[in-house]
Amino acid sequence: MAKVKVGLVQMSCVKDVQPNLQKAIDGIRDAAAKGAQIICLQELFTSLYFCDVEDYENFKLAETIPGPSTDVLSEVAAELNVVIIASLFEKRAQGLYHNTTAVIDADGKYLGKYRKMHIPDDPAFYEKFYFTPGDLGYKVFNTKYAKLGVLICWDQWYPEAARITAMMGAEIIFYPTAIGWATNQDEATNQEQYNAWQTIQRSHSVANGVHVVSVNRVGFEQEGRMKFWGGSFVSNPFGKLLYLASHDKEENAVVEIDTQKTDFYRTHWPFMRDRRIDSYQPITKRFIDED
Repeated sequence: MAKVKVGLVQMSCVKDVQPNLQKAIDGIRDAAAKGAQIICLQELFTSLYFCDVEDYENFKLAETIPGPSTDVLSEVAAELNVVIIASLFEKRAQGLYHNTTAVIDADGKYLGKYRKMHIPDDPAFYEKFYFTPGDLGYKVFNTKYAKLGVLICWDQWYPEAARITAMMGAEIIFYPTAIGWATNQDEATNQEQYNAWQTIQRSHSVANGVHVVSVNRVGFEQEGRMKFWGGSFVSNPFGKLLYLASHDKEENAVVEIDTQKTDFYRTHWPFMRDRRIDSYQPITKRFIDED
């Protein structure tokens, strides 16, 4: 299928899991009613972004994948005939946790998971306390409507991750995200950070000739110290914005994309053809020191 309608559910969250899950399901239903066939939820949508603190109590939010949330979402996917991309806090084993996204096909079948590879550790984003880096590698999923790749938030800043996912045949790359501004920060810095975030992801569209779909959360969290900046968007294979959400509103959007555009852009701007793979061995080094 060349033309496919993607849905983005940009929402705010509260402390309790159940209201968040229900809001996400309501968003999925709304997007499906508007024609969406593949619907992506934001990163860790069942809770507040809990990585602002190092608190052992937060491990209680984790669940198995597949598990309770995927069971519920599988029923919704089958009922609505939609693909669902759901970012969850995974408990893999006792003492072993991942930041993981599950992909559910339009018949309700659980297709598999991607575990976040790049784990940040910054003020108010203490993810290394909670998450073990992914060990499944980069993944693509053959769904009813498209072959899609999933990367998660901090993965957005790494062109290697997008490149490998595209090379595996992803027609669309989805980025569930949770990123925001400190409320004591000046507006110029806010805009610089947001523009960098959007630009790097649009550049993945250009370099790889694929559509990119990025879904972020909105709302004030961390007792008002953090404003998640929303700004979810869809870019075409040359980085053109097909949709851009607000910074402060909950939005359920549906955007039609044509995956055959990949061939057009890759033919006219043949970055994939002209790659010098024989020269890229140094990229696997941490840093290239002078002798």
